Amino acid sequence: MTNSNNCDVVVCGAGGFIGGWLVAQLRREGAKKIRGVDLKPLDEWYQRFDDVENLSLDLQERPACEQAVRGATDVYNLAADMGGMGFIENNKALCMLTVLINTHLLMASRAAGVEKYFYASSACVYAADKQTDPNVTALKEEDAYPAMAEDGYGWEKLFSERMCRHFTEDFGLRTNVARYHNVYGPHGTFEGGREKAPAAICRKVIDAKLNGTNEIEIWGDGHQTRSFMYIDDCIKGTRMMLDRDIRGPLNLGSSEMVSINQLVDIVEDIAGVKLHRRYNLKAPKGVNGRNSDNTLIRKVMGWEPSISLRDGLEKTYAWIYDQMVEKTQARLPQLSAVA
Repeated sequence: MTNSNNCDVVVCGAGGFIGGWLVAQLRREGAKKIRGVDLKPLDEWYQRFDDVENLSLDLQERPACEQAVRGATDVYNLAADMGGMGFIENNKALCMLTVLINTHLLMASRAAGVEKYFYASSACVYAADKQTDPNVTALKEEDAYPAMAEDGYGWEKLFSERMCRHFTEDFGLRTNVARYHNVYGPHGTFEGGREKAPAAICRKVIDAKLNGTNEIEIWGDGHQTRSFMYIDDCIKGTRMMLDRDIRGPLNLGSSEMVSINQLVDIVEDIAGVKLHRRYNLKAPKGVNGRNSDNTLIRKVMGWEPSISLRDGLEKTYAWIYDQMVEKTQARLPQLSAVA
């Protein structure tokens, strides 16, 4: 698409998992001028559309943010250097540097006269002392304070939430903040170290099935609990928040809590296998328990994420399975040539 000075909607992080799905939804809704921005080269985006203005920019730099939001009315900030627990526990400085993205995007949006600014925060902002038990009490929005966020990534998200708040209070820039809880689905990372638990478990089960190893490694003891939100619910809730001007911070997550062992049970059932479980107690596992209290979202939106974990995992598993089979088949001619 040809570059233009004016744009209805900018999606920062458009080359990522959630960003790609958001752009797809905006296109379905009839948004005429969409600009997608991401650090990754265009050929590495998970979803990319020819009728969208796609830009590869480093949004940690202020000039890049100014270019990204030029002429825009709505800005969605989904951009972050992040991944699953294995990534965020071992890359705290990189996660913290993401603060530059939100800071510079807010400054650029204010200067450009942006009307609506959405910030994707995370359940990692919640206080660690409220997540020590697998049988955790679901987390309410106020449980982020007194602050004791996930080291690195969680602190960056909490700080950026407050930046949004103060840009609204001091400068009148309308900001809307959602706290995402473990989003999963097709067209996302499932290998390489940045994947989250649902995708990682699907990949491990598929690998064991395809290779006949009959074994799966689980990080931690498997008793840690989480809730997982399917991508369709995430996109619907995000769009509703902006359309209805729900300022937040607001939990956007499923309240269907399961243990990691139960997550594995579901994926095994989908795959039609039963694997030997090997527990890696030295691997990163995060907090012992985390779940979303959806009291507030039901009150202010009359809605909450409702797609069951089983239904979402079936679609996610099928997509990852196809990707892995395709990669295996692509390697076969190369292996034959070497042999």
